[in-house]
Amino acid sequence: MTLATEFTRLCGVRHPIALAPMGGTAGGALASAVSRGGGLGLLGAGGGDLPWLERELPLVAEGGHAPWGVGFLAWAAEVEAVERALEYGPTAVMLSFGDPGPFAERIRRAGALLIVQVTDLEEARRALDLGADIVVAQGTESGGHGARRGRSTMAFVPVVADLAGPVPVLAAGGIADGRGVAAALTLGAAGALIGTRFHVAAESLADPSVTRAIVEGRGQATERSDVLDIVRGSRWPAAYTARTLAHPYLDRWRGREAELAADPRAAEEYRDDVARGVVPPLPVWAGEGVDLIDDRPSAADLVRTLAARAEEALTRAAPGSADRP
Repeated sequence: MTLATEFTRLCGVRHPIALAPMGGTAGGALASAVSRGGGLGLLGAGGGDLPWLERELPLVAEGGHAPWGVGFLAWAAEVEAVERALEYGPTAVMLSFGDPGPFAERIRRAGALLIVQVTDLEEARRALDLGADIVVAQGTESGGHGARRGRSTMAFVPVVADLAGPVPVLAAGGIADGRGVAAALTLGAAGALIGTRFHVAAESLADPSVTRAIVEGRGQATERSDVLDIVRGSRWPAAYTARTLAHPYLDRWRGREAELAADPRAAEEYRDDVARGVVPPLPVWAGEGVDLIDDRPSAADLVRTLAARAEEALTRAAPGSADRP
């Protein structure tokens, strides 16, 4: 029994599951493991740090013959970094948060699939106009950055799927087990893009303190805010906030973001608190599905488990549905 969709056919993968290209966490070993497991492993290139790419790209590009890809932040990446990644022959390149236009034609000319993540319908229309091969519809339940004024995954994915027509859509946001993958398929998506669950996989580059916090975390403790971006001096565009686990600075500055941005002492105090161990060295990006995470399996095994549990969920809901063409 397999879950064949337009996404699996287009990318040449066995399971309708893709790794969210989490910057700094989704390195070559994690992306390669996801691909070996039958999903699409996406390297998290972020803004395109070239030394990081030179270290991590070979780990996934030379890890076998399974399809793989790389993801960039459209607002931060330089053309040079995207072109360097394309030299390794990825199956797909994903662009998120910002205008994908400057990179789209280069990706197409290189023969890679263009994946564009969107957080609202305006972004979705732009992605389709640019000829995106796959659209990722990200709901606000997702960990890390997303739309300040977005919509929930369940409400957003069907609308994007209807808009995209024959273009396959991946659902993202709050999906952490096979039931979530099954739900994505029933909403009209051709698969799921999963981040937080893979954040704690054995091959993840995440710090052990971060993975421990996620395994012990609860969804009600997550919060979407830009407080931590402001205090860390992050350049993220104002349109996007980030969902993290609880943090002392969220409690200290919640509702006073303008005051925080205008206070030159706040960033210094934050750095001092990090140095003294009063606050974690990094925010713990985590989606609302964090309650479902209680172990650290290998990513390849995790892909296969997610797919198997999705098939079981679909069979329970409607016997025979998991065999759909």
